[in-house]
Amino acid sequence: MSLETRVYQKENNAHFFKHLKASLTDIYNSRFLAKQLAVRDIKSQYRQSYLGMLWVLITPLTTGIVWIFLSITGTIRLTDTGVPYPVYAFTGTLLWAILKESINTPMSSTNSARSILTKINFPKEALVVSGVYKLLFNSSIKIMLLVVLIFAFGIGFHWSLLLFPVAVFITVFIGITIGLFITPLGMLYSDVSRFIGFILSFAMYITPVVYAIPKSGLMKTLMELNPFTSLILTGRAVAVGTMPEYLGSYFIVLGCSIPLFFIGMVFYRISIPVIVERLSA
Repeated sequence: MSLETRVYQKENNAHFFKHLKASLTDIYNSRFLAKQLAVRDIKSQYRQSYLGMLWVLITPLTTGIVWIFLSITGTIRLTDTGVPYPVYAFTGTLLWAILKESINTPMSSTNSARSILTKINFPKEALVVSGVYKLLFNSSIKIMLLVVLIFAFGIGFHWSLLLFPVAVFITVFIGITIGLFITPLGMLYSDVSRFIGFILSFAMYITPVVYAIPKSGLMKTLMELNPFTSLILTGRAVAVGTMPEYLGSYFIVLGCSIPLFFIGMVFYRISIPVIVERLSA
């Protein structure tokens, strides 16, 4: 490696850590602004809605009910899940809904603030943090319903249930990490959000959201290769008190997500001002 290459790499590393430090500092300094934005958005979201916060539960509930109906009527045959199927289905659809919303949160939060991005100079990281606040608020409502179902179907309290909020937070963290890389492109082209929705709709069927991993076949291979599988299975296992089977894969995905999160924050910090300038031109 030549001297010029070493100097160039050293300068790039210095620039990266400079941007990363600034990004993390802005995340901390903008926490009050992020909270205010989140409270404003939550209030406006439910102010003129008759059903209000029930809309948070409708997506996972309807998806779970459909699969429960198909299972009860014998339309489809599912592998034994080891726990009451309504709890199994709702836990899976809840975690999947949180993961899906987490991936879309950076893009939706940034897109919804287009009007102020071009007029007011403020830390753009506040938009991501605001989206996380809203996501955690909505998720807490879903978790309360899940706890009710766990007791209603006779599973009852177990100590691992206390770790379920941690599993949810990790799912949110991984989803946000993916979303940071998608957001800049999504602000330029509306097709990106549609494409992501299509991909996630397909990915749900190769993830053990509403049915267990088959014992053999192509679907078993696809599910085991799917990085989302360990997130859903571990989160569900913690919720219902069973032994996590893919804990090793879970920590590998989490371990890979941590450096990717820092890279994503730097990518977001550098790209968003450039895109805003282009949009306002």
